Amino acid sequence: MLKICLLAATCTALLSAQEPKIRWRSDPPAVRSSWDDLLDGVATPEQWRQRKQDLRQRYLDLIRDGHKPEKPPLDLQVHETVRVDGIYERRLVSYNVERGERAHAYIGVPLQRDGRLPAVVALHGTFARGKEQAAGLVDNPDKAYLDHLARRGYVVIAPDHFVAGHRLPPEGPYETGRFYKKHPQWTAVGKFTYEHSIAIDVLQSMPEVDGGKIGAMGHSLGGHGTMFLAAYDPRVKVAAGNCSASFFRHNPKVTEWARDRWYVYFGHIRSGLLEGKLPPIDFHEIMALIAPRAFLDLSGMNDGDPLVQRQRIPMLMKVMDVYELEGVPDNFAFYVHGRKHSVAHESRQLMYGWLDTHLKPEVTVTRLAGK
Repeated sequence: MLKICLLAATCTALLSAQEPKIRWRSDPPAVRSSWDDLLDGVATPEQWRQRKQDLRQRYLDLIRDGHKPEKPPLDLQVHETVRVDGIYERRLVSYNVERGERAHAYIGVPLQRDGRLPAVVALHGTFARGKEQAAGLVDNPDKAYLDHLARRGYVVIAPDHFVAGHRLPPEGPYETGRFYKKHPQWTAVGKFTYEHSIAIDVLQSMPEVDGGKIGAMGHSLGGHGTMFLAAYDPRVKVAAGNCSASFFRHNPKVTEWARDRWYVYFGHIRSGLLEGKLPPIDFHEIMALIAPRAFLDLSGMNDGDPLVQRQRIPMLMKVMDVYELEGVPDNFAFYVHGRKHSVAHESRQLMYGWLDTHLKPEVTVTRLAGK
């Protein structure tokens, strides 16, 4: 009898385990996260405009923009010109970025032009010969942004980062020690953002460029450089950043933003970070400064710590709320992939397509119509 009861109980348990759990209908729950502080207490466009003014000042304080030097005359000089496949002209140029200091860049100018063209600032990653890489002269052809975009009909400037290329420090690429000796109160982020803004001055000085149609794009260091530039300079009408590093909060390696060696982004926040204090602004607030202008964020879910990168999704959802409040949700997008720290084919196509959509809408419409 006992065996029969045990068998019956076992059969009942097995049948019960096979029965699917009932899933009841419900309304969608609200998605809550720490990133909600972006719009905490903000319900109207006017309240957002006031918040935005405060965030902009926090951003300028973070990069220590008040310590930048006086801007010198541009004095743009062309050192070399080469025609590439009969499609565009590549120019090696230099221009002043501060007193006694010149930046070098490659500029690609399409040969066939019907009026002024839209232009793009293409920012390279941590590569010693960054502008050559962007021009397609060395290294990875996936990162030859100047070559790709000039062939698509853009005027493109690919400047050297200030501790690479023609200004490679004696201590090695991306060593910022000499910079901080010269500018102890400034930041490397303030320096490169200011210089990239001067690159826009270069573009707008060119007769081939439509100065009202300026874009920016980049990968890795160039990716977050794109975000910093677009938040800083309203002349950037559209931006696309790929694999743009981790934010401050929920980041176990946050001190890397203020390390005491090699490339030091924000030296002045190191002591606070070591005490556990974060800066008064984070990536979602910096991205929100770009609105209502167009911004595309691309990131690898497995680019570094997956738990950290998963935080990017609720962060970006909150940035979308800002674009909706601004009335332009079509000006913001994000793409999350599983290709680690890469700028794969589909990522490039999304970035280039995003630039086309917002800088050459008439061309985009024609392509969609199959003409």
